[in-house]
Amino acid sequence: MERTQQSTDLCHCCGQPRDTHDRHARFRLPDPVLDSRRQHRARGAWLSHADPDVSVMMQIPEVGAFVRALLPVKLTGDFSATFGVWVAVDPADLKRASAVWSEPEYQDLRLRGWLANALPLWGLLSAPVELEVRDPEQTPYCASSSDPGLAKVLAEVWPHEDVLPAVP
Repeated sequence: MERTQQSTDLCHCCGQPRDTHDRHARFRLPDPVLDSRRQHRARGAWLSHADPDVSVMMQIPEVGAFVRALLPVKLTGDFSATFGVWVAVDPADLKRASAVWSEPEYQDLRLRGWLANALPLWGLLSAPVELEVRDPEQTPYCASSSDPGLAKVLAEVWPHEDVLPAVP
């Protein structure tokens, strides 16, 4: 008689495979850059790397300065969804971040900015956010916000059966 592993491989809440419950979604560009005419190819644009898919910082003339950050969302069942978002920052802060990004001082980097991507389910474009480095090998994390909606997203545990279908 053949046995299946269905009882341990499927989520008891939603019936979906458990290995699909920890999701990571990365926005390619900040929403204001997406809405601009030439996007990241505008004259005078600066990207930390050759392509926005791997860049961690960018500055686009007449649009703004941006830094990548991780925005973790806690889900029921001890799962998570992590969004790789762009955060709009002051150009002076972008310069400061660029100067320490590959240095030991990076671990102490703290930035304030505004969410530059609308999140699935919640929106929250332009919500204020504070960033902190939790792991020197990763981009900064969205740590807190004075916006009640974003603060709630960062602090509460969300039903995974509601959130996961919205994560690309």
